[in-house]
Amino acid sequence: MKVVLCSFLLEILLVAVVGQVARGQGMAGSSMHLASPGGAQSKTNSQPSRITIKDFSFGPTSTTVPTGTKVTWVNKDEEPHKVVSVDEIFKSTALDTDGEFSFVFSKPGTYKYFCSVHPRMVGTVVVEDSKPNGSMK
Repeated sequence: MKVVLCSFLLEILLVAVVGQVARGQGMAGSSMHLASPGGAQSKTNSQPSRITIKDFSFGPTSTTVPTGTKVTWVNKDEEPHKVVSVDEIFKSTALDTDGEFSFVFSKPGTYKYFCSVHPRMVGTVVVEDSKPNGSMK
């Protein structure tokens, strides 16, 4: 019972710390600045709709996609992972080996995410407006 409680409390603490860092609040007086929607551009991945979880990291760590894209995370590790956006817009269940989680990004913006089991694992999806400027659609 104590082990489960300690594990649960540790996960809550780590999620809180990761959330503070991702929101730019930093730790121990450090400051961090995140790109906001429409801010700095990220390099576009050749296969933007698939992110592989391998060796306790997300690959690619950053990807750019147009609005309406379905992004799929696939766990290729032997350990389970959970994909969670910092602002909790999306959250997977525990993904075992070869497990998949998908999310459709319908709004432009920068979406930071992490593994809630291993919070040092972080990544970013940048969603750009798929409508050309001046489009009436």
